Amino acid sequence: MRSSKGKIHLSIITVIICSFAFLVILHTDPSKDSYPRTKYVRKQSKYATAEEKPAKDHLKSSGIDNRIKFNQKVWRVDIGKWVFDHSFNPLYTERSCPYLERQVTCIKNGRQDSDYLRWEWRPDDCALPRFNANLALEKLRGKRLMFVGDSLQRGQWRSFVCLVEWTIPENKKSMKLGRPHSVFKATEYNATIEFYWAPFLVESNADLNSRVDMKKRIMKLDSIAKHGKHWVGVDILVFNTYVWWMTGPRLKTLWGSFEDGEVKYGGELDYLLAYRVGLETWADWIDSNIDPSKTRVFFITMSPTHQRSEDWGKINGTKCFNEKKPILKKTHWGSGSDKRMMSVVASVGEKMRVPVTFINITQLSEYRIDAHTSIYTETRGNLLTEEQKADPLHHADCVHWCLPGLPDTWNQIFLTYLL
Repeated sequence: MRSSKGKIHLSIITVIICSFAFLVILHTDPSKDSYPRTKYVRKQSKYATAEEKPAKDHLKSSGIDNRIKFNQKVWRVDIGKWVFDHSFNPLYTERSCPYLERQVTCIKNGRQDSDYLRWEWRPDDCALPRFNANLALEKLRGKRLMFVGDSLQRGQWRSFVCLVEWTIPENKKSMKLGRPHSVFKATEYNATIEFYWAPFLVESNADLNSRVDMKKRIMKLDSIAKHGKHWVGVDILVFNTYVWWMTGPRLKTLWGSFEDGEVKYGGELDYLLAYRVGLETWADWIDSNIDPSKTRVFFITMSPTHQRSEDWGKINGTKCFNEKKPILKKTHWGSGSDKRMMSVVASVGEKMRVPVTFINITQLSEYRIDAHTSIYTETRGNLLTEEQKADPLHHADCVHWCLPGLPDTWNQIFLTYLL
């Protein structure tokens, strides 16, 4: 009898231990990892904020096997691979969208291959819904969406416009281009999709003249109000700043505003320190001026450059020139993406009171050495000459991206967060 009782007690103990272990597993957050969260919220916000809504249930996946539907709260969209699909077609073409700049229309500019349009981003653990123009416009009904940043952010803005404009009748849409502010209007939806030029987010002497020599660019690290007044009242703000900070180890800075005339020379700062101070100025402006119950704020992480073919093992290559397919080696990270700058973004974001959704497009873009404009672009308003095309070392653009192309995937991801 004693042995049977001992067995009963042992069984009870085993059940208790297993139940406890199950509860521990149940309450473990599967989304925790070493990379910063997509959203940073300081608890003591002066505004009450609603929890982010998940993607709409009726969003369709892109028909991918049996993976789980995309859930922005659980899955890492930046971990995955590019898959080639002959049947995959962009939602617009260079000829169908009238709002593309010549700088990014690679096929019109002479690119012969089009395989770069057939690669589809597939996260490892979830099915990413394809961009749905009608859902996007419904989400924007009665709202203002504004992209803020440099020419890379302008490319994402033009991509978004092209992804939705084809569903709108000609007499119910308009485009007004300006410097620094451009506006696409969808009259039927009472919605605008806007771009505001601010390559450093803070003030600089390149705000209205992007052709200022890189060595002569000067930033006003403590001044942002001149730009910020254009962001007030916008419903959805999408920020980005990176590549303009990468012009050298030290950057020229001033203190005070260009507008009030009280300018003091700040000297040359290490680029990482300058980047941190500039982002802190931006974060302070957001915390002081944005009501998160009325405005959603997004920040797109850095867009990689591909200037060194040695990064992907091509010793005799010339930057991104003549690349025909993505890097397929997982977790590839080249010299064109500065992890220290990503850490700055993360640390500044963690201290903000207003919630900001940080969307990581860096890793998935690192693979796309084939998607740059390369020699199929223009410089200072003119298409590259044959002589310039023959010298890709000095003239291939491995910073900007062809459209249609990679920025469409950025917007595909952005829309899942927006919904």
